[in-house]
Amino acid sequence: MNSRVKFSAVAFLSLFALSPLKASAADAAGVVFFAAASLSDTLPVIEKQYEASGGGKVTFSFAASGTLAKQIEASGGVDLFMSADNQWMDYLAGKNLIQADTRKPVLGNGLVLVEPKDSKDAITIAPNFPLAAALKGGKLALGDPASVPAGNYGKIALTSLGVWDSVSGSVASGENVRAVLEYVARGESPFGIVYTTDAMSEPRVKIAGTFPESSHTPIVYPVALVKDAKPEAAKFLAYVEGPQAKAVFEKAGFTVAK
Repeated sequence: MNSRVKFSAVAFLSLFALSPLKASAADAAGVVFFAAASLSDTLPVIEKQYEASGGGKVTFSFAASGTLAKQIEASGGVDLFMSADNQWMDYLAGKNLIQADTRKPVLGNGLVLVEPKDSKDAITIAPNFPLAAALKGGKLALGDPASVPAGNYGKIALTSLGVWDSVSGSVASGENVRAVLEYVARGESPFGIVYTTDAMSEPRVKIAGTFPESSHTPIVYPVALVKDAKPEAAKFLAYVEGPQAKAVFEKAGFTVAK
């Protein structure tokens, strides 16, 4: 499946997240799992392995973590949530919408600056690096920091490095990290900020530089059962935390929490 088809699939499934789930529809779908867009390549692979081992069906919806958290708040029928940061899991925890005793940090990731694969521009990430000049009048692709964890991490990193003020007026905002990746892959933006795993999944981009871990808060992916989750959801959660899933995540470039 090429990247454009994958992106379209993510967009289609995101629409599923934007409608309240009726109980009968949720039952028919089996376990319903809302997950950050950056997991749209790995979780379906893990689900196929799970089904092949005798597990039940899992239906995914991938979008920005903030968008998904708001939808969980607004409607029922969701069993599992995996966020790309702690902020949106904290949001649901504060509203007693997750089973707190099932919450665990599962994955980590890196934050990178990407550019189109055929770009000749060279840039080194360092304090006060000349990103604004490197844009050459173009836009920096970045997820909306208000709802997209990758965008928030990116803003924090650029602020820490003393660069944010110089580029904040030249941002092309993406609804999730995969939309940002697509902007750069199509050459619509000369640079974008995404996770390491996103960059690894897209052959049309290359990594221009990696942001120092010290420049942003740790990138953590927590997972938890949602309040009133189906019993089968706990089984898939255990599988996601197990060795078969770990191998899939690590192959994609994630770090796996111990």
